[in-house]
Amino acid sequence: MATMAKPGALGPLHSHLKELPLMDFSSSVLLPKFGDSRLLPQLNVTLKHSRNASILPVIRAQGSPDYVPDSKFYKVEAILRSWRVPLVSSALLKMGIRGVTVSDVRGFGAQGGSAERQGGSEFSEDKFVAKVKMEIVVIKDQVEAVIKTIIKEARTGEIGDGKIFLVPVSDVIRVRTGERGEKAERMIGE
Repeated sequence: MATMAKPGALGPLHSHLKELPLMDFSSSVLLPKFGDSRLLPQLNVTLKHSRNASILPVIRAQGSPDYVPDSKFYKVEAILRSWRVPLVSSALLKMGIRGVTVSDVRGFGAQGGSAERQGGSEFSEDKFVAKVKMEIVVIKDQVEAVIKTIIKEARTGEIGDGKIFLVPVSDVIRVRTGERGEKAERMIGE
C-alpha cells in the first residue's frame, strides 16, 4: 500500500502529477536483526518516475522493529537522572569501558517537565528537566552488555528514568596519533 499526496499539497512544481508517492509500504522486506552478519542490510529506497516528472525517491519504512543498521562501532547515548550517573559510570568501569563522555542536558519526555514550587506558588520558566547525557562508543560485540548495564544501574521504575539511543558510527579516529578503527576505539591502558 503506497501513501499518496494530492497535487496541490506539494505546491505548483508538482501540480502536473496526479498522485505523488510519498511512502511505499507495499513490499515486506526482511531485514537483519542486530548482530546477524549473514544478511546484508538493504538500501530501502527506490526511485519512481512519473510522466514528464523528475525522478522522485520513495522511502520505505523498515520491515522489522528489531532492525539495526550494520556497523562495526556504535554510540550508545543514554539520557539519565543526574544522581544515577555515578552508579552507571562505576559499573561501566568494572566491565572495562574506559571512554565515556558526559554532558549536562535539559529536556522533557513522558513527564512533560516539572513545575517548581516556591512560597506555596507553582511556577515554571520552562518545562525542561535537568538530565545527564552519557555517550559511549563501543564495538558491536559490547553493545548489548553496555545497554544492560545502563538499564540495571539507572532504572528506578519511575517516569523520568531516561532513554537510550543506539547510533551507528562509521569510523573512530584518534586525534593524537591519527589511528583509525579498532586501534583508535581501544581505551586499554590509556
